Amino acid sequence: MVNLEWYRTFKEVYENGTLTKASVALFSSQPGVSVHLNALEAYVGKKLFERTSRKMIPTEDGKFLYEFIVESLNKLDIAEQHFKRTTQEANPSINIGMCSEMFQLIIEPEISKLDFDLVARFGSHTDLIKDLNNGILDLVITAKNQIEKKSAVSYVPFSKERIILIAGNKTDTAIIENYIKTADWNALETQLFQNTWYSSSGEMEHFRRFWFENFNKKPSFKPNYILPNISSIIRCLSNENGLALVPDFLCQKEIQNKEINVIWEGKVKTENTLYFASRTDLKYKKELQAVENIFISKMTKL
Repeated sequence: MVNLEWYRTFKEVYENGTLTKASVALFSSQPGVSVHLNALEAYVGKKLFERTSRKMIPTEDGKFLYEFIVESLNKLDIAEQHFKRTTQEANPSINIGMCSEMFQLIIEPEISKLDFDLVARFGSHTDLIKDLNNGILDLVITAKNQIEKKSAVSYVPFSKERIILIAGNKTDTAIIENYIKTADWNALETQLFQNTWYSSSGEMEHFRRFWFENFNKKPSFKPNYILPNISSIIRCLSNENGLALVPDFLCQKEIQNKEINVIWEGKVKTENTLYFASRTDLKYKKELQAVENIFISKMTKL
C-alpha cells in the first residue's frame, strides 16, 4: 500500500512550488521530501513534476493526482486537529496565525506565562483565513477585513500600523531630508531612486501603496534586495546603509537604539487597521481573550 506521507509530501510540493518550502511546511528535510516524492512517482509510474532550477512545475498527471487527493487530505488534516482537541480537554489549546515578526515581538516573550497550550502558524493572509474558516485556527491577526456571507468568522479592530520610511544609520539622508522639508516631491522621488532599497515579498503591496499615496504613481523601480521578512530587512539595515518601507511598530527598538532612523512618515498617512479575526463558535473564549489582551497591551505601549 502507498505511504500516506508520500501523498502529503506531494501536496505540499504542489502547493509551495519548491522542495525547500515544502520541507519547511512539513517540518522535514529537503532530502526527505525528495525521497517521498521519488517513491510516489515510482509507485504511480508517472512523472508528477518537471524539475527546474527555481520551481517544481506539475505535469498533467501531477495536476490530475492533486485534484483527486487534495480534498481528502484537507479533510484528514481537519479531522486530526479536532481529534487533538477532544483528547486534550484537560489542557485547553489555542491555534493562532499571524506574521512571524508579530509573533516574535508580541507573543514570544509571554509564552512561559500562559496557562494553556498554544500552537502558532505563520503564512499569508489568504492561507491563514482559509485555515480559520476550516476550523484549524482559532485566531488570526491580520490587516485585511475579509467579511464573507455565511461565514463563522468575525473581525474586531484593535490597533493600527503605519508604514514609514527608514534608513540604516550609515545612510546619508541629508539631501532626502532637505527635499522633504521644502516639499519638493519630484526631486525627492528622483533622489530616492538613487538609493539602495530593501523589501520583502509580503510587503510589496505596502511598498506600492505608500509610493502611490505620496507620489500619485506606482514606483518605477524594484528594491535591490527582497528578503524573507521584515525582521531580515531591519537586521540588514541596522548600522548599515539603505532604505526600506516598514510598519512602524516592528522597528521601535532599533529606532530607540539609533541603529536605524525614521526619515519620513509620508505626506499622506499610509496606515493599516489590525484585526482579530476569530471564529464565533470558538470553545475556549477565555484563552482567546488572554491572547488578545496581550496584543492590546503590547501594541498600546509601542
